[in-house]
Amino acid sequence: MSRIVITGGCGFLGGHLVDRLVGQGTDVTVYDMAPPPPDREIGPGRVRHVVGDVRDAGTLASAITADTEIVYHLSAVVGVDRYLSRPLDVIDTNVMGTRNVLRRALDVGAKVLLASTSEVYGRNPAVPWSEGSDRVLGATSAERWSYSSSKALAEHLTYAFMRQAGLRATIVRYFNLYGPRQRPSYVISRSVHRVLNGLPPIRYDDGRQTRCFTYVADAVAGTVMAAESGRADGECLNIGSDRETPIGEAIDLVCRLAGANAEPLAFDTAARLGDGYEDVPRRIPDTAKAGRLLGWRCETSLHDGLVKTIEWARRSPWWRESPVPDRQAG
Repeated sequence: MSRIVITGGCGFLGGHLVDRLVGQGTDVTVYDMAPPPPDREIGPGRVRHVVGDVRDAGTLASAITADTEIVYHLSAVVGVDRYLSRPLDVIDTNVMGTRNVLRRALDVGAKVLLASTSEVYGRNPAVPWSEGSDRVLGATSAERWSYSSSKALAEHLTYAFMRQAGLRATIVRYFNLYGPRQRPSYVISRSVHRVLNGLPPIRYDDGRQTRCFTYVADAVAGTVMAAESGRADGECLNIGSDRETPIGEAIDLVCRLAGANAEPLAFDTAARLGDGYEDVPRRIPDTAKAGRLLGWRCETSLHDGLVKTIEWARRSPWWRESPVPDRQAG
């Protein structure tokens, strides 16, 4: 059995977290419905792979055992294409699955690191967002907000388990992660995928929307620090770069570093994604709390992170040949 359990350990962030922990000599149990990606096979040794859905409490219990010390709860249904087409799966997995994880962790006395998202802030115009900033959302009829609301409810559940039942837990909110192995459904991964396949990148609207792109290795470092630090118990922390970059500039940088001379295809968000999607003009974290409690800061510039991501993508034909969803956004 393993003292560390990672739900969603075959996903993008989960896979990098597994690599980090195993590299430190830690035994890890991965709990996931999916197999690991082709360039990262989970075999015998320090990693145990349990196939299961977090909505299945019985199977989950076979992964989170009595000797588990920390549960990194990363399992979620995420991505614009998924919450526009599968909002029920988003809500069920992110809410009911989280409740199962929290209940089981409480039963065995393990700490939970809950992976949340900058999406919980919605479209609050008062940036940068601190952990106590207000949530500003659109109508419930827009699928755009199902992911945000489900992750916020997962946070409420976590706080409830902490305050009412005594669970040890920390919540981290990630801001626009990117890097090797990411599904080509996000602005950086989609742009890299397209230009390396000889296709022009896609830009929504005028490309002036801004994001703070966070290299996955920096996010993993902050995640491990938050899980292992007693100072983070009971806290919520923003994990992200504080460097604001217009999406159009990020796309241009991908093209330049990949050696591609391609004019982006411009799409109107409403026409392309429908009424269920609403864009967020600016998304910027205040990361002072993570710096104060953990000594963490984002170390990798967008330029350097893109160089690493593009180099990896060139060496990974399986990823370049992977399908791309029809409906995507930044």
